Amino acid sequence: MQNDSIPAGKIFSPTAIKQDSLLFKKKDTIALDSLQPKEAIQDIIVHTAKDYTIQNAKNKTITLYNEAHVTYTDIDLKAGIIIVDYTKNTLFAKGIKDSLGYSQIPVFKQGSEETEQDSMVYNFKSKKALIYGLKTKQGEMFTFGKKTKRVNDSTIYVREIKFTTSEKLDYYIGTSKAKIIPGKKIIVGGSQLFLADVPTPIYLPFAYFPTSQTSVSGFLIPALDTGSSSRGIGFQNGGYYFAISDYIDLGITGDAYANGSWGFRANSGYNKRYRFNGTFNFNFENNINGIRGFDDYSKANNFNIRWSHNQDSKASPNSRFTASVNLGSSKFFRESQNQFNIAQTQTNTFNSSINYSKTFVGTPFNLNVTAQHQQNTNTEQITMTLPSLNLNMNRIYPFAGKGGIKKNPIQKMGFNYTLDGKYLINTSDDDFLKAKMFETARSGMQQRTGTNTNIKVLTYLTLSPSVNYKETWQFDYIQKKYDVSENVIVTDTLRGFKSHREYNAGASLSTNIYGTFNINKGRLKGIRHTIRPSISYSYRPDFKDKYIQQVQASNDPSDLQDYTLFDQGIYQGPSAGVSNSIGMSLNNVLEAKLAPKDPDSDEEDQKITLLNNLNFNSSYNIAADSLRWSPVSFSAGTRLFKDKLALNLSGSLDPYKVVASATGAPRRINEFNNNILGLRLTNANLTANYSISSEDLKKDKKGGDKDNKEDPNNTQDVIGGDINPTGGFGDRNNSSKAKDKNKITNLYQADIPWSINLAYSASYRDNGLDGGDIGVHSIMFSGNVDLSPKWAVGYSSGYDVLRGAFTFSRFNFTRDLDSWNFNFNWVPFGTNSSYTFFIGVKSSILSDLKWDKNKPPDRKLF
Repeated sequence: MQNDSIPAGKIFSPTAIKQDSLLFKKKDTIALDSLQPKEAIQDIIVHTAKDYTIQNAKNKTITLYNEAHVTYTDIDLKAGIIIVDYTKNTLFAKGIKDSLGYSQIPVFKQGSEETEQDSMVYNFKSKKALIYGLKTKQGEMFTFGKKTKRVNDSTIYVREIKFTTSEKLDYYIGTSKAKIIPGKKIIVGGSQLFLADVPTPIYLPFAYFPTSQTSVSGFLIPALDTGSSSRGIGFQNGGYYFAISDYIDLGITGDAYANGSWGFRANSGYNKRYRFNGTFNFNFENNINGIRGFDDYSKANNFNIRWSHNQDSKASPNSRFTASVNLGSSKFFRESQNQFNIAQTQTNTFNSSINYSKTFVGTPFNLNVTAQHQQNTNTEQITMTLPSLNLNMNRIYPFAGKGGIKKNPIQKMGFNYTLDGKYLINTSDDDFLKAKMFETARSGMQQRTGTNTNIKVLTYLTLSPSVNYKETWQFDYIQKKYDVSENVIVTDTLRGFKSHREYNAGASLSTNIYGTFNINKGRLKGIRHTIRPSISYSYRPDFKDKYIQQVQASNDPSDLQDYTLFDQGIYQGPSAGVSNSIGMSLNNVLEAKLAPKDPDSDEEDQKITLLNNLNFNSSYNIAADSLRWSPVSFSAGTRLFKDKLALNLSGSLDPYKVVASATGAPRRINEFNNNILGLRLTNANLTANYSISSEDLKKDKKGGDKDNKEDPNNTQDVIGGDINPTGGFGDRNNSSKAKDKNKITNLYQADIPWSINLAYSASYRDNGLDGGDIGVHSIMFSGNVDLSPKWAVGYSSGYDVLRGAFTFSRFNFTRDLDSWNFNFNWVPFGTNSSYTFFIGVKSSILSDLKWDKNKPPDRKLF
């Protein structure tokens, strides 16, 4: 019998039959999906209400009442009443009217955007909306609109709209229609400025407001300058701001005047988180006075460069790069036409430093490479080191015991090493950045090493012997020759390697002596006097003698002058003469101990310093044939009035008499003074700094501030800092910081915060012939007074007692107008007499809505 073609026990599977590729062709899912209608509601609508929820099955609506809340995808809607219509795919929201008024107005959130309105209708299918009584915030800009139509997520049209950065509507820009692109910009038609709902004559045919949360590029509106008769009418600080990226920006501004004077400035800031940050400023001015062809015509080109760079401590723990550069023309600030540079006219020096340091881990070595610049704006002399290299080895103790134990003098013997190299340039303003400035450059290197230790002597004395060695390399040297025709000595600077070496040895003996005086009167329990005497001895041979060369100094062949090849070197020549001297110093400190104010308290006794220091120093040169005693230098310092007043006194006392030389100059002779002390005061300097504020008085009433860490020795900025009335520009992130926050005014019993910074300086000189005279005698003061929480006055001035005249003075008046800011800076007299008036909107987005008026001083170039 023929077997069944389907074996028993097997289940038939249609996949076992060969399928027809056309019959069973896979259907196109894209085609099917395109034919399938999309659902209007793409997510679950979650809704809640405090009082009740009414569902109308016939009309397919849901009504939510009191604290209604609906969430759908990225939409969050809160209102007093919300009606969800599933037939029309809409959300309708409005507030609740009650005896107190209209409350629980709708608050609509979608993504990062949030709006408030009186009522609204939103279609969650088309994402369109119709809004009445809109209130929204885009960046710093508040928008109030009567009727708003939201076309989609990126475009909103508004009718009868008000734009302002003040939520209280202190001012606003009113327009009939506008287009808003959330997070990007606002474009409006004809607009008018309103102050407290009062229209002003300021009208704009159109306006554009960027609403980005980050910095944006844009024009910087200049300030008109009509205060100068010599330059004519002009403008200042106009230009363009470039928001290059999140890490760097650039502002280009300039000045221009009718007589041809102009200025250019480039300001850039950069910041890389956890790496570095800094600023760069370049200023150039072409200043013209008078009319070409006349005798009083003058022209000058001045520039100034400032660069500040800081490396974050997290960037590299073992290396660091910093820069602080301030260089340029010595007359830049004194001849500058720009009002913002007035404060710098009192600066007499420019200093720059670019530094790279590195610590070599696992070794005692560290490296410093520095480029420095010093410039005196009075003498117009410039000194630069390009660069200065310093390789330093921390002190090592090669003979220390196991675990670094240092018990005996041998184990305490430490060695150090320093390598110093410089390339020094001395030049002037006229030769700066020219080839001539390098012709007189000098270079060299110096190595120093030494060792010392200490030994206890007679229990209370410490003996510290030391030995030091120094080797100097110079890559340029001099040669002198006598010019018979001109009867002068000619000095030639030659390039080449020369070196010299020297050493010295010495020892010092020091101790501490303590004296305690128990008083126990009132709170004063006692006074302790600490004396630290020290005597030292040092010896150094005469190293100059073997390097001395001679040159004929006049027509007389026997008239010879000594010199060395190193006399004009960067490290000078070797030490001349034998030094066999004894040095003496005496340091005094006076302290007091006070009992607690409350004798029953557990507080410890309070220690205060009556005299920080009283130091005397002098030396006696055994090898000298005359004038063996050096002048006695002294210094003293103390702090009074709870460390708020710092007093410092320093000077010098000469034991020898002085006579007039052939030229009339004073000359010391080997005769002691015959006065009581045998010493003559040659110079003295006294400085005092005092700072106090209303906050200090409050702390005193509360029992004092124990954590006050102010250092009264730090000189206060009595001249005053730079003032820029218009503030910064372009940075949207900084616009909402504390400086823009409105202050709360207390109408009654308001405090008047104030601060005063005082500085006193006096100097005395006596050459021993003409009698003593006072060189400096001046008082400088500055401070601030908040007449009210909205009004503030700042001042800085000084009085020259010696000449009987006031020094550079400046006053600053500011008024916080909530959303506006008023500023008036005034220099009332002197060569820099001028003023700056500014009133404008605080917010950076409307920083061009301002009125700037200034009267710069008339500069005299020559």
